[in-house]
Amino acid sequence: SLKSYENTQKTSDININKRTKSMYTPLELQFIDMKKQYKDAVLCVECGYKYRFFGEDAEIAAKELNIYCHQDHNFMTASIPSHRLFVHVRRLVAKGYKVGVIKQMETAALKAAGENKSSVFSRKLTALYTKSTLIGEDILFKEMRFHTLTLDDSVDVEEVATDVPDNYLLCICENGENLKDRKKSDIAIGIMAIQPTTGEVIFDSFQDSASRLELESRVLCLQPVEIILPLNLSDQSEKLINSITSM
Repeated sequence: SLKSYENTQKTSDININKRTKSMYTPLELQFIDMKKQYKDAVLCVECGYKYRFFGEDAEIAAKELNIYCHQDHNFMTASIPSHRLFVHVRRLVAKGYKVGVIKQMETAALKAAGENKSSVFSRKLTALYTKSTLIGEDILFKEMRFHTLTLDDSVDVEEVATDVPDNYLLCICENGENLKDRKKSDIAIGIMAIQPTTGEVIFDSFQDSASRLELESRVLCLQPVEIILPLNLSDQSEKLINSITSM
């Protein structure tokens, strides 16, 4: 029917790269769907015994990790060996990137024996790393087996050093029903700092002046590696945070 034909045309248009006029591969379509969900993350996609980067993520990886990047079908692509994943994740996170690890949810043997053996491997995000959340099975498992690494692995001690003990994730909030209230000289501020690696939680609430001296002292004391701010943060607090993070 006409309706069925129109739906087929729409599906076909989605599967075609408008710039190159070529069809996307099933893996590329899978990556596009995942990238829509995690736009602000550099995605490492497991493909057999390596992890691949696509598009802008591949260009970032090539620049920051000093690896080769080339055109493959419709995307620029770069890859790293599976056993080097945790090293490269650390490097990207240290550069300020949010890194997502996407793993295959089925093995080649099981897939070959299943009914969907001709389809693309099912994959999903299993970890999302930032400076304050550099924990998880990929990182910890590799660290536990560090003593078994050989010289052929070419891993520097600095690359697998433990995280800074005080890698706090800090959240800041302010009271006030509206912006005018937050422009007053005195304001109530609440903070909560979490250290994901140990589960330690620190929280406090206090009155602060327009100079935000109390807030500054707490931020400098905690030295957080990440800060979460509300959308309606006052100008005074935002200027203070910007000045601290710029240093």
